[in-house]
Amino acid sequence: MPFPGGLWWLLCCRQGFTLLRRDYGEADREADGEEEEEEEASFELRAQRDQGSLEVSLSQPTRSSSGSERSLLVAEEMRSLIVEKGPEPVEDDPDALIKGWLQREVRGGVKTPWIRPRKYWFVLTPDSLDYYSSNEKGARRLGSLVLTSLCSVLWPDKQTYKETGYWSVTVFGRKHCYRLYTERLKEAVRWVCAVQKVIDSKAPVQTPTQLLMRDVEEHCGSPEVLEQIYRCNPILRYTSSPLYAPLLPFPYGSLDQSAPGPRSYTALRDEAVKLFNSLQQLESERDPVPLMQGVLQTCLDLPPLVDEIYCQLVKQTTEPPAPGGQGDLHYWQLLTCMSCTFLPSPPVLRFLRFHLDRTESRFPASEMAEYACFIREALGKTKGRECVPSLEEILVLMRRQEMICTVHCPGAPACSVAISSHTTAQEVAQELVSRLGLSQSPNLFALYEQSRRREHPVGSATLLADVLTRFENLAGEEREQDPPCRLCFKHYGFLDTDNVPRDSLEFALLFEQAHEMVLRGYVPTSEETLQTLAALRLQSLNSDFSTHAPFPRLEELFPPQVLHARLPAPCHRPPAKCRGARLRAGLLAGGLWGQALAKQRAERDQRLRGRLREEGASTMAAILEKWKLLQGMGRPEAMAAYVALVREWPGFGSTLFDVDVRASPVGAAPQRLWLGIGAKAVSLYKPGEPEPLDSFCYSRISSFGASDSGTFRISVEDRDLLFETSQVEEIAQLLNTYLASAAARQPPLSPEPTPSPAASDPTALPRGLCPTAGPWQHQPPVGSFHSQPGARCGPAGCS
Repeated sequence: MPFPGGLWWLLCCRQGFTLLRRDYGEADREADGEEEEEEEASFELRAQRDQGSLEVSLSQPTRSSSGSERSLLVAEEMRSLIVEKGPEPVEDDPDALIKGWLQREVRGGVKTPWIRPRKYWFVLTPDSLDYYSSNEKGARRLGSLVLTSLCSVLWPDKQTYKETGYWSVTVFGRKHCYRLYTERLKEAVRWVCAVQKVIDSKAPVQTPTQLLMRDVEEHCGSPEVLEQIYRCNPILRYTSSPLYAPLLPFPYGSLDQSAPGPRSYTALRDEAVKLFNSLQQLESERDPVPLMQGVLQTCLDLPPLVDEIYCQLVKQTTEPPAPGGQGDLHYWQLLTCMSCTFLPSPPVLRFLRFHLDRTESRFPASEMAEYACFIREALGKTKGRECVPSLEEILVLMRRQEMICTVHCPGAPACSVAISSHTTAQEVAQELVSRLGLSQSPNLFALYEQSRRREHPVGSATLLADVLTRFENLAGEEREQDPPCRLCFKHYGFLDTDNVPRDSLEFALLFEQAHEMVLRGYVPTSEETLQTLAALRLQSLNSDFSTHAPFPRLEELFPPQVLHARLPAPCHRPPAKCRGARLRAGLLAGGLWGQALAKQRAERDQRLRGRLREEGASTMAAILEKWKLLQGMGRPEAMAAYVALVREWPGFGSTLFDVDVRASPVGAAPQRLWLGIGAKAVSLYKPGEPEPLDSFCYSRISSFGASDSGTFRISVEDRDLLFETSQVEEIAQLLNTYLASAAARQPPLSPEPTPSPAASDPTALPRGLCPTAGPWQHQPPVGSFHSQPGARCGPAGCS
């Protein structure tokens, strides 16, 4: 039933009055709202020109419920920061730096073009950004944003212009922000530059905590004065009340949108207040470890909050109600974890050291004093972390103990090494080299991270605590059947493979790494030789053939890709070219026809699995027959025969990397090759072929380096070779290691510099280590690239 005409007229009038009230009545509401926001005094802001006296007498900030008190505080703040303006016209204001008509909020634009935009008259002065109802004499000032050094302004962005048709200028203040809009880009840029110039001209803002930290540092030799400072300023002492503002200054509206991980953060000031609430929860937590790790992760994602958390922890551990109680010890335990993870700025560090000395002097022979001593030692070693401490590390730090790290050695029992939060891979590698009797070996060793997907060396300067944290994170992401990540001690580079004693542990390491190369398919040889190698492996494990001997899986003896290569390749129908054919194929894929196709695929996969089992059984039978022929051969002889067979391949002793090389025609598909880095040369192999395509001695290489994050460049005489790989850093590290070792063993004949990119300090490389980074030569990006995973590390040395 249609509405009567009178009812339609009433609805239209009501809608029109609603729009008018929103456009013209909003100014009064905004002004009242901003006055309410300004009623909350900023207890923490002080200009640097104000010198703090000895008795600052600052109490913990609380929210006052008295409107008259709040109005009085705001009035005093406004009078101290803004000069009162007389009744003269707004346009004649002598303090105005820039003025003009701007929109406070967008009321028109692309999305709602039928609503008339609402404009205000804005005036920028050296102290504030004000806006009025008009530019006439006696116009009412609707709002004012006080500008300090903590304010910030955002430049106009194209996204807002595309959505609204206006260029935006956002100015962040203490309690609110102004989002201004204009139709002209030049005008928006002019306002941004002017506001930023005013902000830059302001003196840096200091909080009462910063002023008191300076007073404490100045009077650290006067115990009576220090006690007076702490007694008269509750902001330095423990509090059970919430914190409504951070202890240190943070820019207004500084959002951190680039923090890694799935967590999203608000403004730094808000995050600082939230963290203090989290700290107060520690007092009653029965298991504070997850909460501690969350606080540490926030500090890692938002580095500016590190000093704030240090100040909050110092505050909460100063004169607590129950010194040495459970809640107080939780604060000290978190402070211990912070000291092993982050290093504060110099002013906060000096204040923290004073707090530790004061605690030890006031509570000697207490658990708090022991924590203070541990923290002081940790601060002298901390240099920054890549990851926050793991749950296990936090538990160890709470007891002020060391962690036990397990390092696996191929062909030898696993080694347990005691490490701290500051132990590097270099220190552990040196300890293992000494413990395993490898000090006299000319070859290089390193720690490796091993997982199901990849294996790569650990840099010498890498903290093992960070590696263990990554293992803990990966353990929660991987499936149950996946093997856990682990640390392994292996050869990193071979400088001499001929003189390794057969009865030494180093030869056992060489044998195990050669077997890993075989299983990964990086020893191109015949199937007959691979079966012989598998038989030698069984002889080294179980001695002579016996039906009761444990049989490893075939995948642990024979490369599985060889068996898969015997299977027939699956038939793939060419994709339909015309649109009608694709549509018919899509319709047939559903319904009964789709079910039939799925059944055919399942039957085909079942046949392939059966064929694979048959091939595996025949291969295992051949291996067993060869194993029976080795009766009477001892384990050392079997290992030596195994290594001798592998050494017949010319590429034995090099570290292989999967790389892609672009063909000559533009747009051609890349060619997969092996890049072998050896002690004497760099070689290129086609996968599956024993002979190298090309080989370059280091004397022919003029330079090498990363063209970009996924392309590695090697300059050989008059040509550049570009390799697309995700292992750019590993390749550069290994090249620098071999060049540094060669320079250490054979000093240059002439003092003139050579074009070879040798390391800057070859003698500084200790034995048994993988360098953190090499002095590569970075060049502009060249060509296209796509990352390919997987460096395959075998024994390194070149024939």
